[in-house]
Amino acid sequence: MTDTLAPPAAPRWLPRFPPGPADVAGLLTAAGGLPAVMDRALGAYLGLALGDALGATVEFMTPREITLRFGVHDRIQGGGWLRLKSGQVTDDTTMSLALGEAICQCTDATSHDLLAVADAFVAWWRARPVDCGNTCRRGILRYRHDGTLAGPPSESDGGNGAAMRVLPAALATLGDPAGFAALALGQARITHHHPLSDSATLQLGALVQAAVLGVPRAGLRQRIDAWIVQRPAFRFDPYPGRASGYIVDTVQTVLHAFTRHDCFADAVVDAVNRGEDADTTGALVGMLAGACCGASRLPRDWLARLQAGTRQAVCDQASALVAHALQ
Repeated sequence: MTDTLAPPAAPRWLPRFPPGPADVAGLLTAAGGLPAVMDRALGAYLGLALGDALGATVEFMTPREITLRFGVHDRIQGGGWLRLKSGQVTDDTTMSLALGEAICQCTDATSHDLLAVADAFVAWWRARPVDCGNTCRRGILRYRHDGTLAGPPSESDGGNGAAMRVLPAALATLGDPAGFAALALGQARITHHHPLSDSATLQLGALVQAAVLGVPRAGLRQRIDAWIVQRPAFRFDPYPGRASGYIVDTVQTVLHAFTRHDCFADAVVDAVNRGEDADTTGALVGMLAGACCGASRLPRDWLARLQAGTRQAVCDQASALVAHALQ
C-alpha cells in the first residue's frame, strides 16, 4: 500500500489527559515504583546524549573509513566534521532540551502549547547550535515567516529530525497515550510533515515510554514486530546496510542495533560504526537501550566524558518531565 500524505492539522493548544491519582499509583506500582521509573527515564535521556556524543565523531563517515581510522569507534572524544570538543553533543540532544524546556514551562496543566514549542525551536536556532538539519531549519524559518505550526505535506520531509527529539514528549506524557500522540505529532510537524516521519516519531516514542514503564525487551520486540507488519518500509531484518538521515534508513539501523544487543554500549557502538548519520542513530539507540538498563547501569567512563553542563541539564529535565507527566 502506498503511503498517503494527510492534510495538516496543527491547533495551538493540545489537550492533556494525564493519569488521575489512582491511575498514577497503579502505573508506578506496575512499573516497579517511582525510583525505578526515574532511573529508566534518566537512562533514556542520558543514553540519548551519550549516543549523540559518541556518534558525532564519525558522522558522515563510511564504515570503511571508520575502521581504517579507529578500528572500532567506542570512545567519546569529540572531533568529527563539526570539530566538537570531547563530550560535546549536537542537535539531537540540544533540540530535545529545547522541546523539553517548552513543555516544562507550560503553566496550563490541562494542555500543551505548540506555540511555545515553536518559539523554543526559534530560540534554539537563533542561539547558533553547532548543527541544524536542513528540514528543521526550513520548518523553523517557515514558522518565523508566517506563524504556521505545520507545513504542508511534503516528500522532502522524510528525514529523522522530528523523531530524534521525541523523548521529552514521551516522558512528559507517561500514562497518557492520547496526549503523547498529540504532542509528538504536534512538535514533529512544526518541521516535518511526512507519513513515515510521523510513524517513526510515534512508534519510537511509544517504545521508549514502554521501556521506561518497565516493559521487558521481549515485550518491546513484540511491539517492534507489530509495527513492522503495519509499516513494512521499516523492515530491518535482513539489515539493508544504510544509516543515512532518511527516516527509513535511520529506523532500520536503530532497530537492528537495539534488537541485536542487550548491552547498552554494544548497541550504541554497533549503530555509530555504521557511520552516515551516526549522531542520530547513536542517540536513538542510546535512548531505547538506556531506558531498558536505566541510568544506574550506563557506562561510567562514557558519562564522565559527557560535558558537565549537558549532563546536568539532561538530569534536571528528565526529572521535571516525569513530574510533569504525573502531576
